[in-house]
Amino acid sequence: MKKLLTVLLTVVMLFTALTAFAEEADTILSLADIGMFSAGGTVTEPVEGEYDPTQNWMDVNRPGNTAHVDHANVLYMTPAEDNSNPIVYLHGYGQSRMGWLTTPDGRDGWAQMFLRNGHAAYLVDQPGRGEAGAAASMTMDGFLDAWAEDSKDYKPGDQAWYTHFRIGCVAPERYEGSQFPEGEEAQDQFFRQMTPNTTTFDMAKSAAAVSAVLAEVKERTGNKSIFITHSQGGAVGWDVDVENISAIIAIEPGGAPQVDSEQYNKLLEAKIPIIFYYGDYMENGPEDIMSSGFWSGIKAGSFAFAEAYNAAGGDATVIDLPAIGITGNMRCRVSNL
Repeated sequence: MKKLLTVLLTVVMLFTALTAFAEEADTILSLADIGMFSAGGTVTEPVEGEYDPTQNWMDVNRPGNTAHVDHANVLYMTPAEDNSNPIVYLHGYGQSRMGWLTTPDGRDGWAQMFLRNGHAAYLVDQPGRGEAGAAASMTMDGFLDAWAEDSKDYKPGDQAWYTHFRIGCVAPERYEGSQFPEGEEAQDQFFRQMTPNTTTFDMAKSAAAVSAVLAEVKERTGNKSIFITHSQGGAVGWDVDVENISAIIAIEPGGAPQVDSEQYNKLLEAKIPIIFYYGDYMENGPEDIMSSGFWSGIKAGSFAFAEAYNAAGGDATVIDLPAIGITGNMRCRVSNL
């Protein structure tokens, strides 16, 4: 019951905070604590040879050196009036925790919104992204981040991200009714939020590191976390350990767990309440745009998951924002009000 109340209160806060957002953004945000830490990860084996401190960086072969890699990095903020329901935020592909801290036109993000409502914020950069970029090997992702497996050149993707995030068909145009902020400056800021992987994405490594974050938050606060995931982070979120989670809020996750899969059964056994949120321009998006049908299919899968999960005694809800009259929100910021 406590978990159910937690997630229901969070849903109510999502909508009430959105309507009061403009007023609250002008109030002082009082913090009791702010800091950073890393969690999870591994240490590489020493490079063959003996470390020579007299040469240190000058020896390009680095004998005897190790590297701390594949961890997550966390920026945390604790409000002065903490309600003992911390939130762990996990970003999507091509992004970092920056997306939870600001909008492309400079307004406060979700972290500040919920801090004002008493929720401590733990903002994750997953392994190979942002301030958790240390990796044993650099990216060989020839699809998203590099031209080829042996390339060191970054692969451009501004226009592709713009279309896939359903802001508009081709930049700088926006879909009719879009709530994405207008103007070149906001679009420039959005594109500069995009962050490539430093290493080829590894689901197991990311899930292990984020599990370590959730465990650390439980140890620091004494409380389980509300876990808010976005996009690719949603896929990671299904694989993490569940013992330190009170509820999951998945913002357009990259799919829902298959019914009767290991992920599904783990969540059901732990009685984790789950809410999915989906924005606009799916069924009503251009039919010839791959992203329209792609995300419509993802959403349909979430409805199927919720139906089975609830029938089995779980607690899952899918919120289709346009269906309840909240239109114009796109993938990059479902609450871009």
